[in-house]
Amino acid sequence: MSVLWVCGVDEAGRGPLVGAVVAGAVVLDPAKPIDGLKDSKKLTAAKRDFLYEQILENAKAWGVGEASPVEIDQINILQATMLAMRRAIEDLSIRLGAWPEKALIDGNRCPELPIPAEAIIKGDAKEPAISAASIIAKVTRDRQMMHLHDRYPEYGFAQHMGYPTEAHFAALKQYGACSEHRRSFSPVREVLESLAS
Repeated sequence: MSVLWVCGVDEAGRGPLVGAVVAGAVVLDPAKPIDGLKDSKKLTAAKRDFLYEQILENAKAWGVGEASPVEIDQINILQATMLAMRRAIEDLSIRLGAWPEKALIDGNRCPELPIPAEAIIKGDAKEPAISAASIIAKVTRDRQMMHLHDRYPEYGFAQHMGYPTEAHFAALKQYGACSEHRRSFSPVREVLESLAS
C-alpha cells in the first residue's frame, strides 16, 4: 500500500495594496512530524521563522508560487490567488517528482488542477499541511516586503507589510505609488487619480 501524498495549500497577501500574492504548498512526512503547526497569523514572527526552517527540513516536499502585482491588476486578486496556488503545487510536484494525489486548499474554492482538490474553510486551523503551507507563504511574502522596504523605505513596508493602514495611505498620498503597488486596488487607484487631476 503506497502512502497517499496529500498537499496542503494556502496563500498570503490577498489584502495588501502592494507586492505579489504568494502561495505555499506542503506535503508533510508522517515519519517526521513537526510540532506547533497552526495558522501562521496566530504565530509570532520568530515562531513562524523557526517553523519555516522545520518545514523545509522535514516536509516530504514543499513549493512556493506567486502572482505579481501586474498579474493581479490584469486578472483580479481572486484569479491571481488561484494562479499562485497552482504555481505552488507545480513547484512542489517538481521537488516531489510527481503530482501529489490530492490538494487541500484553504478557503472556499480551488484552483484548476490535474488532481482532486478539496476546499476547506479555516483549513489553516484544521489541517497541519495547510498550516505548514500558510507559514511558507507568510514567511516568503514578509521577506519580500522587507526587501521592498529596503528599496522604498519611505512607505514603511517593514511596519505594515503593505496592508492598508493609515501610515500606508499617508505615504501613498505623499509619494504616489511605487512600481510594486497594485493599481487595480481602489485605495491606490484613488490616490493616483487624485494626483493626476
